[in-house]
Amino acid sequence: MAEIKKELTAKFAADFKENKKQQAIQNAVVKNGITNSAENIVAQSNNVPVFSIDLKTGSVANQKQSGRCWMFAALNTFRHKILDHFGLKDFELSQNYTNFWDKYEKSNYFYENILATADQKVTSRKVSFLLETPQQDGGQWDMMVSLFNKYGVVPKAAMPESSNSSNSRDLNNYLNKKLRKDAATLRQLVTDGVSESEIQKKKEEMLQEVYNILAISLGTPPTSFDFEYRDENKEYHIDRDLTPKSFYDKYVGVDLDNYIPIINAPTDDKPYNYSYTVEMLGNVVGGKQVKYLNVDMDTFKKLAVAQLQQGESVWFGCDVGQSSNRQNGIMSIDTYDMNELFDVDFTMTKAQRLDYGESLMTHAMVLTGVDIVDGKSTKWKVENSWGDKVGDKGFFVASDAWMDEYTYQIVVRKDLLTDEQLAAYEKDPTVLDPWDPMGALA
Repeated sequence: MAEIKKELTAKFAADFKENKKQQAIQNAVVKNGITNSAENIVAQSNNVPVFSIDLKTGSVANQKQSGRCWMFAALNTFRHKILDHFGLKDFELSQNYTNFWDKYEKSNYFYENILATADQKVTSRKVSFLLETPQQDGGQWDMMVSLFNKYGVVPKAAMPESSNSSNSRDLNNYLNKKLRKDAATLRQLVTDGVSESEIQKKKEEMLQEVYNILAISLGTPPTSFDFEYRDENKEYHIDRDLTPKSFYDKYVGVDLDNYIPIINAPTDDKPYNYSYTVEMLGNVVGGKQVKYLNVDMDTFKKLAVAQLQQGESVWFGCDVGQSSNRQNGIMSIDTYDMNELFDVDFTMTKAQRLDYGESLMTHAMVLTGVDIVDGKSTKWKVENSWGDKVGDKGFFVASDAWMDEYTYQIVVRKDLLTDEQLAAYEKDPTVLDPWDPMGALA
């Protein structure tokens, strides 16, 4: 291995000092910070929040200090339908209710994966992967489908936010402490040759403790409730003795089997027009398998546009921190000019960013509009879940080029796919490693 010699560093320092342009840039960056100094004001004028297709959505929600964006985004797509069908001015479904059952189910999913890998060393890559983050706030669309199918949904009034759903750090910390301790216990039971029935009995005791932790931290999920509301005409309505499942059937009514996750992963190991899944990715044991169809980006965007044209918003997952101005709500590849600022070429292809760990899906939001010029998309309206103090009252604009580079997943109706695409999705999927970037949780 070649060490850095002092003479080489001295040369670098001398070269930097002689470059007057870099000296001037240094003054600006040291005082104002990197992104503030590199901000490109043209990006904002090129991404005005006006769209030829713009769906009615109501006010944005706020996930606060939690990683539940995938949950908020999915519930927001349902909220849009409820607002329209029942004449509500504004309304939210309970993210806390879904969050409770997600963490409960993820704990069981973790236990079962720990038992399935109990014959491997604790230092093996799969066991290490499981123990690194036993559970977290994030997820993917098919994981949400499993929760809705099993537990339904409730209005936010039936199970409001708690301190620990809005700021989830402490809950995640202590729940993961417990899960790691339980993992050690379960692995030891397997090593000791304890019967399967005894192991499952012990796991049930662990799940009771998990339930207790969640109930103490988040509240107790309702099993029945009354739904009261006033519509836009100020007329009062009440629907009594609903269950979470009956509420879903009556007020949401979305057949989740009609929706398919579509990805764009242009890496060599994932040919287009094939389906994929990820090993050990899920939350509900016995629930829906996480599965996607990989397509090229032109097809990807055309499917999203088609659903928006029919008046339906689109759940999508992206790498939100890339070339993104949170305060102004602009996501554009020219938001910051880092190449000029540092005189360094940071350019990578989308495939390279995925292969080399530079990018993956980090956040889920909802596409609620798109601007079409000469038959092609130019910019997209995005409903975020960071409250109304950022962007345009919480809505962001994504340039079409940004979508190409940093968007990885959408969810669309089956009827928008061709027969060939649907057949490709329905084939047995290629199983990807647990740490594959397509297994990232939004």
